[in-house]
Amino acid sequence: MSEALRIVVIAAAVAVVAVALGWYARTYFWRRKLRRKQAFFGLPQNSESLLVVNRDAGGPDLMISRNDVFALLELSALIKDCGAHAQLITHDSAQQGFGERTEFCVGGPSSNRRMAAHMHSLLPGVRVNTDPEPGPDRGAFQIGSERYRMEPGITEYVILARLTAGQGREARPVFLFCGQRAVTNQAATRYLAKHHERLTRKYGGNSFVLLLKVVNSQAYGPDVVELVADVTRAAQEQAPAPKNSHRAKS
Repeated sequence: MSEALRIVVIAAAVAVVAVALGWYARTYFWRRKLRRKQAFFGLPQNSESLLVVNRDAGGPDLMISRNDVFALLELSALIKDCGAHAQLITHDSAQQGFGERTEFCVGGPSSNRRMAAHMHSLLPGVRVNTDPEPGPDRGAFQIGSERYRMEPGITEYVILARLTAGQGREARPVFLFCGQRAVTNQAATRYLAKHHERLTRKYGGNSFVLLLKVVNSQAYGPDVVELVADVTRAAQEQAPAPKNSHRAKS
């Protein structure tokens, strides 16, 4: 074999090895990233999950608001990326415990009985004003001693929570998207989809409760979202008497 041919063969072998190593490295990091995502959402390959939504109060048919449909689409994409499957059920038919399957519960406690049950059991420090009569406190959140009022279309709040109910590391989590309006539910699901890697690094497999603020939804829809605070401790403790009130500001 001539010297030139030997150099060509060696160069080709090096290139093949480099390509193989690059492919292996990309595959390794992609699989590790996928495993972290699956662990955070409690969605191993081919596992089952629940999407719990409202049912229209006016009839037996499944009627979901436009923004909640978009929220479900955001969650469906996350579930599919994990290689898992989702079952869509209404809040009044979800008569089962939690921990066996990952659950994504969308909607406020006034229209979602499942959400109301979760908040009563898992978030005793949170109160939501469900009074249907107009007033400054309609839909307001009471978290610990702090009250968060909404100004529709200008400033609205939503609770994003990942909870495991203290059932150990093997328990599947419950994700809550409890907003003051449907657009805030969509904003919370979009926030989760965008920031789940950062949330994984910060919380791992632990529970957390975040209060988010949706800014000027009448102009920006669910796109402008600010993290107000991590309210995990206050939300999981029994609420004291109210002290402070946060009024919505334009």
